[in-house]
Amino acid sequence: MKITMAQINPTVGDLEGNFQVITQAIARAHQDQSDLIVFPELAIIGYPPQDLMERSWFVEDTRRYLDQVVACSERYAGLGILIGVPTNSPEPGKALYNSAVLIYHGDILAERHKSLLPSYDVFDETRYFEPALHNLPVNFKGERLGINICEDAWNDLDFWPSRLPYRSDPISKLADAGATVLINLSASPYHAGKESLRYDLISGHARKHGIPFIYVNQVGGNDELIFDGHSLAVDGFGEVLAFAAGFEADLVTFDVHTAGRTLRYMPEEEIPSIYKALVLGLRDYVHKSGFKKAILGLSGGIDSSLTACLAVAALGQSNVLGLAMPSQYSSPASLEDALALAQNLGIAIHTIPISGVLQSYLDTLSPHIGGPYDTTEENIQARIRGNYLMAFSNKLGHLVLSTGNKSEIAMGYCTLYGDMSGGLSVLADVPKTMVYELSRFCNRHTELIPARVLTKAPSAELRFDQTDQDTLPPYEILDQILHFYIEQGESASGIVSRGFDEAMVKQIVAGVDRNEYKRRQAAPGLKVTSKAFGSGRRMPIAARLRHPLL
Repeated sequence: MKITMAQINPTVGDLEGNFQVITQAIARAHQDQSDLIVFPELAIIGYPPQDLMERSWFVEDTRRYLDQVVACSERYAGLGILIGVPTNSPEPGKALYNSAVLIYHGDILAERHKSLLPSYDVFDETRYFEPALHNLPVNFKGERLGINICEDAWNDLDFWPSRLPYRSDPISKLADAGATVLINLSASPYHAGKESLRYDLISGHARKHGIPFIYVNQVGGNDELIFDGHSLAVDGFGEVLAFAAGFEADLVTFDVHTAGRTLRYMPEEEIPSIYKALVLGLRDYVHKSGFKKAILGLSGGIDSSLTACLAVAALGQSNVLGLAMPSQYSSPASLEDALALAQNLGIAIHTIPISGVLQSYLDTLSPHIGGPYDTTEENIQARIRGNYLMAFSNKLGHLVLSTGNKSEIAMGYCTLYGDMSGGLSVLADVPKTMVYELSRFCNRHTELIPARVLTKAPSAELRFDQTDQDTLPPYEILDQILHFYIEQGESASGIVSRGFDEAMVKQIVAGVDRNEYKRRQAAPGLKVTSKAFGSGRRMPIAARLRHPLL
């Protein structure tokens, strides 16, 4: 049997646009004399559809587009179409199933529904869908297709060593019921290291049951989530038969029973993978939101420099505009570095000093709030810059990119309505130490980011001789503690037991908890770690936590 993995990049809600992509893929699979083309989970509507699933008119429109796919199939003799779409549930409970529909010669041969509905991290499928009551293989062209959807493949003890999250194992049930090919329609979001996990998962299922396993993933950015593709097919020994590209749409046709033609497969290295994810996520967020161009503040620092590099890679140099907004506290070297970066990248930059406006603010406010110079006056500078960026955005129609990194955002080392202003926070899930790694990666071929930016002490330059380490612990230590607290969910006492200084752990944990209100008001950020500040982390704001060490 020849199978085509259709790794497409759908836009959530764009039924017509997604239908056009789907029909083009079907025509291509037919040219390749494929027996079956497999699309990702919920391919017709894009994933995640969120509360669109609660709009009856939208669900009805979805059904009409499924009917169009069925009608389209009549033109392609011999080609089966397996596609993800919501279908109506007659059972008590939620009105919909998350389904895979098998189409052939103008008919729907079978519908199979998702059994395991995730409701952790960024997932909330129990809000919309009813789980399948049962699932059996489907007979098609001499094979018994074990059709399953995304999470159905993840209830594996090797990946949940402490406790399996679900009672049932859909993959084992399909294998026991006589499936000869396992096919998973997926929309699996990216985070660093996820590709290796999936490879181990899919090849492990195939070896365990002695059955080929086909895994077809969505690609593209949808809001904060990035889908990396990396669709994969393995034989019954877990050896790779075919794989699709990472971070781009791809169609791959192969024979599922071709003996002795396995391929060598190596997951991508972490930093190149994260770089590609950020570029894809930024590009799709801008374009799918209806923008063409972006604007950002260029301070001459490492974060804005990296963000500019990513923006140029995603959108092209003619579609990125920089603003340099120095005050009396900005060093001449920082302005030089901002201008050099813009020249290296080939982007336009405007220099607009803010010292006069700052002084006007201070003169106006001093009779009323007075007091010594402190963070109040520092934050005014950040908010002036945020206002300038938004003025350009309103006038020119550019999307503002905010440039803060995960370490700063975690600790609240950022200014509401100032440097947090923007439509997308590109580095919101990138720790500061990784910012440096990614910046060096950007310079791998030629110096885009000036060398001095990579070596000077990080500073917000909101007062004379300021450095980040005046306020924050060293980033090398801060990022480790943040990883254990945010991504691993460890307690403060558990982190101290790892050998970290107790006072420093107290400072960092308290800082993270105290600044939840800021993060709730931040721009959406692209997710590249296992736990980002966003929809997958839902912490209360008006709360009082009592840690054992605090």
